Amino acid sequence: MHHFNRAALTAAALFALGGGAVIAAPAAQAVTPFPSIGWQQHNCDFDGNGFDDVLIGAPGATVGGAKSAGYVSVQYSSSSGLSTTRKSVLHQNTSGVPGAAEAGDGFGSAVASGDLNNDGYDDAIVGIPGEDLGNLSDAGGAVVFWGSPSGLHGSDSTWMKDTEQPRAGARFGLAIEAARYFAPDPANPDADPRDSIAVLENDTLLFFTSAPTAAARRLNAVDTRVRARDVSPLDTGFAFRSLSHGNYNEDSWADLAISGVTTGDQPGVGATQVLHGAPGVEALGDGGAFEGGPAIVSSDFNHDGQDDLAIGDTGVGSAVGGSVSVHLGKGDLSGLDLNPAQTWTQDSPGVPGASEAGDRWGAELSSGDTDGDGRPDLAIGAPGEDVGSVSDAGAVWTLRGAPGGLTASGVRSFDQNSSGVPGAAEPSDRWGGQVRLIDADNDGRFGLLAAAPGENTDDGFVWVIPASSTGLTAKGSWTYDGARLGAPAANARFGAAIDE
Repeated sequence: MHHFNRAALTAAALFALGGGAVIAAPAAQAVTPFPSIGWQQHNCDFDGNGFDDVLIGAPGATVGGAKSAGYVSVQYSSSSGLSTTRKSVLHQNTSGVPGAAEAGDGFGSAVASGDLNNDGYDDAIVGIPGEDLGNLSDAGGAVVFWGSPSGLHGSDSTWMKDTEQPRAGARFGLAIEAARYFAPDPANPDADPRDSIAVLENDTLLFFTSAPTAAARRLNAVDTRVRARDVSPLDTGFAFRSLSHGNYNEDSWADLAISGVTTGDQPGVGATQVLHGAPGVEALGDGGAFEGGPAIVSSDFNHDGQDDLAIGDTGVGSAVGGSVSVHLGKGDLSGLDLNPAQTWTQDSPGVPGASEAGDRWGAELSSGDTDGDGRPDLAIGAPGEDVGSVSDAGAVWTLRGAPGGLTASGVRSFDQNSSGVPGAAEPSDRWGGQVRLIDADNDGRFGLLAAAPGENTDDGFVWVIPASSTGLTAKGSWTYDGARLGAPAANARFGAAIDE
């Protein structure tokens, strides 16, 4: 049995568009820098065989007669690539999984992975933001599935929730990210490489960590948790939406980017805040506030050994159709440059298409090296893109990594009407509603998973676009849905979440 525990540290306000510090900066310390982690360390090898596995959420699926109860699928990879036969399907009616499948739970609305107990097997964290706790509707929760030589199993899973102050409508598990943000034992930070878990509610950021003994595989009490409440950029409310981790400042800790949109009197404006990791959670530092959101991804696009941050801005006030800005690491402990090195739209030279209202270009982002040149590239989803006269059919682009960040040289774009891509563009498919670049066969080149959660009236499908020495190629593309994995398909919204 695993156990989560926590204590709390409250910050009056996490976000400030003016860039003011909100959590004390860590004191100077002797650290051993390590290279970028945003795209090289996916932490998704659940069976420990050295190949990236794929964790997909289907939060709309009916399970045990309960509509939108949801499930996740796990596909185990090998030298042959991504498999649809060696897989697991997990939900709250799976034996051993805490709770029960209930209408509206949305199990699998968010997914993440990391080695939480340092046993060499990555673990999966599944968000359930619609979970009711007693009479608290949509208080939310999450489940951890522990990795093993045979992968993930319901019999080895642990419940998580906001045990300090669960609230109706908090939607704990809205977004999740796991990395080594701090040492569970600050007195001995170098001896404890366990990943910690960052969890979002609508308006709160929480951290959880596990026990130091991998063999015991238990989660014990920790002394601190960081919480942010009543976030108010632009003198209005704020709603958290997404997380990404990277190493922005060349120290020994993962940094965390948190993005969302304003609410209240000025709703829908995207904003992003960075927290710098530190030996102890109480010393997490302010890494700056950035315009744009709510889509974010970390990667070393210019291959200088320090992670950069790409921000997809589809909020109110963004460029028509959406944009993606790239903030580069400055090559020192100060972290990211507050000014973007590049801002891309569909009207940028060399980018196919044209910016149009409602495209949502930049609504989803993923990074990986699609051509094996050593620089990670950026996949950009535009689920609102019209293909010809077909509204909201969706499309995906890839920009190449380059010394200055990204380049349109060799840019690729795909939609369901692209030659070689299975299927056909249809209204409201939202192709590119989730994107993930993955090196399933460990050959150094990352192929694309492009999800269309709206395919077949919200059943959802995922497309596999292979990689080559020249980048992504439609040749050899294939597609699958939950039914192919032995899971419920109707209205499942399969692919609504894919672990980055």
